[in-house]
Amino acid sequence: MPKFSFIDLFAGIGGFRLALESVGGNCLGFSEIAPDAISSYCANYNEGRDANLGDITKLTKLPPHDFLTAGVPCQSWSIAGKKLGFDDDRGQLWNDTIYLLNQSKPKTFIFENVKGLADPRNKKALEYILERIREAGYYSHVHILNAFDYGVPQTRVRIYIIGFRDKEYWQKFSLPFPQPGQVRLSDVLDNVEKPQRVSTDLFGSVWSLSCNENGFNDYFLFNDLRNGGTTIHSWDIQETTERQKSICLLLLKNRRSRVYGILDGNALSLKHFQSLDSSIKEEELDDLVALGILKKTQHYFQICGSTENLSEDEKYLLSFAKADRLIYVDELKLEKEFRKRKIGITKTLHDLEQRSIVRCVEFRYDFRNGKISTGLNGINRIFLPSSNIYPTLVASDTNDYVSTVAIEGHSIKEWREQFMTKVYKAGQFRQITKSEACRIQGFPADFILPQARARWMKLIGNSVAVPVIRAIAQSIVETGVFNNN
Repeated sequence: MPKFSFIDLFAGIGGFRLALESVGGNCLGFSEIAPDAISSYCANYNEGRDANLGDITKLTKLPPHDFLTAGVPCQSWSIAGKKLGFDDDRGQLWNDTIYLLNQSKPKTFIFENVKGLADPRNKKALEYILERIREAGYYSHVHILNAFDYGVPQTRVRIYIIGFRDKEYWQKFSLPFPQPGQVRLSDVLDNVEKPQRVSTDLFGSVWSLSCNENGFNDYFLFNDLRNGGTTIHSWDIQETTERQKSICLLLLKNRRSRVYGILDGNALSLKHFQSLDSSIKEEELDDLVALGILKKTQHYFQICGSTENLSEDEKYLLSFAKADRLIYVDELKLEKEFRKRKIGITKTLHDLEQRSIVRCVEFRYDFRNGKISTGLNGINRIFLPSSNIYPTLVASDTNDYVSTVAIEGHSIKEWREQFMTKVYKAGQFRQITKSEACRIQGFPADFILPQARARWMKLIGNSVAVPVIRAIAQSIVETGVFNNN
């Protein structure tokens, strides 16, 4: 195996290093500024802190090396970020990275980033990055890969820009063949009941989550805004009557209809409920409010008092009143200007109502738990040991859990009942552990990380998936680019 040297920019905890060392690489230095990441990097690779080249924005040159790696911070392109691209200071780090590429002229490089960089909204940004790479004298490939295809039980889709200084090796490069399902979720979990059989839907798992051979999801979703055989609702996990369940399902079925409003999900008034089921009474809806399943919201306001001596924010809000002096709260929510001006819609309406300038003329009912990602009672999803795949690990952690016991079921009803009895009500579920998170990213289970969950989750969630980098690096080596070293 030919040997080569490399520099590890935006090193994090060293995912690139672990991968490149396994295919013949020798690290000449790394660049990182986060204290926890630096400590973990030095501890795991037995490095002194003097090996850290420091803040990339202050670097003017790099030691001579063959291979440059960089997991450029993704916030500028991430779906979770502000989507400001090069207008975001962090986006300028791409300029710093390519400057050092141009200055040091390694034989090859890998740059990794979130899939959002390849989205249409960032088309010009990606074109700019690739043009800068060409100006630096490199030929490059752009690939969007899922880590699940290359040896981790995690759906983690990322963009990889792979470049060569010499066209000969760029032409020889080809991606390793994807092999989804090499590692399943049950392979990396400790102290869980192993399933008698695991899911076989590998093709569907490549970009999503998995189902078993009967077509049932291998995870249960906790929320009130969607429905399905493996969806658990608030009215399923607390004591409710069949009548209350039917009212909740009526709202769930109809809230996305544009008949009731302009939002993707609309609250319904008592009148709306009664148009669907004339027997529904206001007291029944209020009982569901008392149970914490529904919430009662003010939907329409009418101007009923003097509009003199108003603040500028109040004047702006009232400018949206209709000819009948009605103010539609959902319309205000869609106006971006309120966010730009930092006007609190609810607070401003409350202040106007307290001074008898407006009054609420219609109340509506909606689900109290109004965000899918938040889940219920701190739980978003619970994954069974039979699942092929776990969601993308992120720096901020998630409300996802794993079941410690396996279940069997030949019908969706039996599958659901088994889950509720053996898993949820029995409390047989937990968050993934630090060692499991390491394995899910392709690190050794005993990789040294801080003790506090928030700290190690931030580090492991920000890392690259090691097996993907290893597979790409191996393919780079196989081009012969390092044969003359």
